[in-house]
Amino acid sequence: MNREAAGPAAAPAAGEAHHPPVNLMIVVAVVLCAVLEVLDSTIVNVALPHIESSFGATNDQITWVLTSYIVSAVVVMPLTGLMAQLIGRKRLILMSIIGFAVFSALCGLAQSLDMMVLFRLGQGMFGAFLIPLSQSILFDAFPREKRGQAMAMFGLGVIVAPVLGPTIGAYLTDTFSWRMVFYVNIPIAALALIMMTGELPDDQPKRVKIDWTGLVLLMLAIGALQFMLDQGQTLDWFSSRIIQSAAFVSGMSFLAFLTRGIGKADNIIDLGLFADRNYMLASLVIACFAVAMFGGIALLPLFVQGLLGYPVMLAGHLFIPRGLAAGFSMVFTGAVLVSRFDARLLAGVGLALTAWSNWMIAVLPVEVTFWDLAWPGVVAGFGMGLIFVPLSTLAFDSIPRARQDEASGLYAVTRQLGSSIGIAAVAAALSRSIAVNHSHLVEHVTPYAEAARAFLVPLGLSPENPRGAALIAQQVQMQAAHLAYVQVFAVLTAIPLAVIPLLLFMHKPTHGRGMPAGH
Repeated sequence: MNREAAGPAAAPAAGEAHHPPVNLMIVVAVVLCAVLEVLDSTIVNVALPHIESSFGATNDQITWVLTSYIVSAVVVMPLTGLMAQLIGRKRLILMSIIGFAVFSALCGLAQSLDMMVLFRLGQGMFGAFLIPLSQSILFDAFPREKRGQAMAMFGLGVIVAPVLGPTIGAYLTDTFSWRMVFYVNIPIAALALIMMTGELPDDQPKRVKIDWTGLVLLMLAIGALQFMLDQGQTLDWFSSRIIQSAAFVSGMSFLAFLTRGIGKADNIIDLGLFADRNYMLASLVIACFAVAMFGGIALLPLFVQGLLGYPVMLAGHLFIPRGLAAGFSMVFTGAVLVSRFDARLLAGVGLALTAWSNWMIAVLPVEVTFWDLAWPGVVAGFGMGLIFVPLSTLAFDSIPRARQDEASGLYAVTRQLGSSIGIAAVAAALSRSIAVNHSHLVEHVTPYAEAARAFLVPLGLSPENPRGAALIAQQVQMQAAHLAYVQVFAVLTAIPLAVIPLLLFMHKPTHGRGMPAGH
């Protein structure tokens, strides 16, 4: 495809100096589109046990309800820029909303696991375009000096919705049925469609030469990687030939894609976007942030339900303070902070808060209150706004308007892959740490160990007694698990701290401390 050159010194698009008034209808509509896609990625998690029971599926089979959606979305997402040119941005987002709503309804009506997986593939395919298109449409709706506000509104959908997803999913499932987690998308999609249809300006499709070889290589590389991340834990990672094959296909396809795509004018993805230093570094930072954030979000329910014995609803309520803090942080950062402070400084503080929140959980004892677990989420929520808004504005500071759809798609993919890597990594690390810790602990537990006898004496038991032996085994397993959670949360603490220095290599926004001005 023919693309205009871009770089740190790229000039603002023509007409930005006299930007028309912000259309609030479009703003609300695209935020609803963002909510649709990201909410669905987490709201279904809570309903999985009920779906499994309804279809008589096994634990291994039911994960395909999540995997099918994520794989199809991640494979299609990088093609946003291409599809927007082929059929027009307005047509693409309207088709995506309608398609997402239709497949959501079909998921709710599914009568078998095979039907559910098929409909989830369709849902993910249409949902893939919603996030990047929403972001680029918001960029166009706001003048350059107010893009911080645009990203704050966009962030409310992208960051707050998945945080509150488990709580909403738990309520709908317990109060109504698991099918409601799909039906709830329909009124949201209808409202977004009505608000956007008459307000979004028309644009004409363009004739674009499609690089079919690059398209196939890209889909294989990303699809196989996402499949490996989603199914690795279930299939015991590289002991499985399927996972080995997925890793090989992903690696070789990605290598071939890069080898033939560098410097290729009509490559399916404009790799020249990563020549922009801010965009490249921001993509790397957001991916690492997603590892730490979504890894922690995935780990927390396991920690409080599996180790502390919290019921599902109470575990879901833990995310409410985090979501409220994230929402406030998004709005305040976009409306106030990003225009007054260096965006790099704000992102650095946000990364530090993310690290601190994970460390607060890592040092918790087994006996904790609700608020002992909720306060780290509040800290993390404030960190989300301080990272997401400034980092997004830094990433797109020098990207011309004509390349925003494509840049938004790639940026969304890096965030999604980061979250997938985080979820897969913490699951694998937790399982391995529990096994290693258990092995070390049992070496010191014998019928003659003084600590074991001292623990059982007040209960009138001994290590030789079957009940005593079972109680000791239970305590060893609990301590092994607790140590594992501490170790994994400690690693999640280190990741955001490790990428803070990358912010120093980004250039400041084009004009002033905050967003680049349009004049």
